[in-house]
This record gives sequence, C-alpha cells and structure tokens, in this order.
Amino acid sequence: MTVLPLSIFIIARNEADRLGATIAAVSDLTDDLVVVDSGSTDGTQALAASLGARVIHNDWPGYGPQKRFAEEQCRHVWLLNLDADEVVPPDLAHSIRAVFSTGEPALAAYRLAIAEIFPGEARPHPWAYRLTPVRLYRRDRGRYSPSPVHDRVDLQAGVEAGRLPGVVHHFSVRSLGDQLDKLNRYSDQQADDLDARGVTIPTWRLFLELPGNFLKAYIGRRHAVRGAYGFLTAMNYAISRHLRVAKHYERRLLQRHRDPSARPHANRVDPPDTKF
Repeated sequence: MTVLPLSIFIIARNEADRLGATIAAVSDLTDDLVVVDSGSTDGTQALAASLGARVIHNDWPGYGPQKRFAEEQCRHVWLLNLDADEVVPPDLAHSIRAVFSTGEPALAAYRLAIAEIFPGEARPHPWAYRLTPVRLYRRDRGRYSPSPVHDRVDLQAGVEAGRLPGVVHHFSVRSLGDQLDKLNRYSDQQADDLDARGVTIPTWRLFLELPGNFLKAYIGRRHAVRGAYGFLTAMNYAISRHLRVAKHYERRLLQRHRDPSARPHANRVDPPDTKF
C-alpha cells in the first residue's frame, strides 16, 4: 500500500513486550517511523530496528521534552504520535489514510479516541471511557507541550482540530503491580513539577484526594463497567493521585524542618510585654 507523507514517532523504555504490535499496526502508513528510546535494557532498541524503525537514544527529560525531541527527528511535517503500548486497529488506519486521500488534509490537526484494554480483554469495553487528545497534526501548527508531566499537543491560536473515526487500543496495564509502580514513579515527577512551578496544594487535599479520585476513575471514567478489575485499577489511580499530594506535602514539611524561616509564623514579632 502507498505510504503517506507522514512521520510516526514513539517514545519508549523497556517496551519489548508491547512495541512490536504498535509498530506492526502502522508500518505500512509511513516511510519514517521513529522510536526515541531513553535507555531500555530489554532489547527494545533491537526489536524496533528489526521492524524498520529509526532508533534514537535520548536520556529521559520528561514526557513533553522527550516528545518534542522526537518531533525534531521526524522528516515529514505531518506527525502521528503513538505510545509504545498503543495499537492502531485497521478501521482507524483506514481513517488516517482517508484524511490524506485527496492530498493535503482539510484541517491541521486531528483528535484520536483512545480506550484502555485491560488484561483478559480482547477489545475495549463498549462503554469504556475514551480520551480524545490531538495525535495527528502538522508540526508547524502545533507542538508537544514542554511540560515534563503534561502530555499534550499545544496548537497555535485559531487552529481547529477534527476527530477521526476509530479508537486506539491502549494496552496500558501489564499487571496491577506494574501499573502501581508506574503510577508511583509518575507521582514523583508530578511532585517535582509542582515544586518547579511554585505551586502549593493545601493540606486539606490530603484527606480528599484518594476518595475523590477513586470516584473520578470508578464512576467518571467508567472503570465500574470492568467489574472487580475496574475497581482495582480505579484504586490504583486514586492511590497515585494521593501519593502526588502526599509527596508534595512531605517535601514542604521537611523543608520547614531544614529551614526554620519557612515555618509558619517563624518571622512573627510578638507585641511587647506590657505587664508590670
């Protein structure tokens, strides 16, 4: 099949068990498939190269900076970004081809629906929650945010994004333990980001973050339709959001112990004693 004037880029680290399916699903769409690896030790680089990808090493700088680095390695102005645990099914690949069927696409950016597939599932649940981020776009009209934790394309003012039919299959959960390890690491990066931006989350959030985010995942993001496994993944999500706030609070607490001037009322001047 004719390849499209499109570069596809993927960031990866230790994804040898999942990356093959990701590449195989889109390899006939492009003549420029780029994998930016941040130090895999499981053979990810060799696997990607054997499947026709250009493999480039870049130490991990955070999500946004890594994807911006990957954008700069691409040869075409049109870009499609996939994560290493995402698979484009045939109907979505057909939708991508259709956008280019008459030449230059009508819009400068397109959103792709993404739905998780949990262990034991062959396809997304019909009622599964879907994210719809911009993933297909012209890099002269949008770029990934430089934020180390916010994974999104920032479009130029006035650029409208369409939406393609079809759903990306997101195999995000290897196991509950692996998911929790990943979310725990991500909560460290989120706490770092809060520090870097000088954001202070009020202490009362410590008591509401876990139950509030459990309801967000279990009800709002419809993990409830996955039965017991959905309950467990919603709990993992809630724990990770709690850890973000807990680590942020702990850092401020330790900083106050190290730096007395940072303690509340440390610089307060008491009124003079007027008793005789």
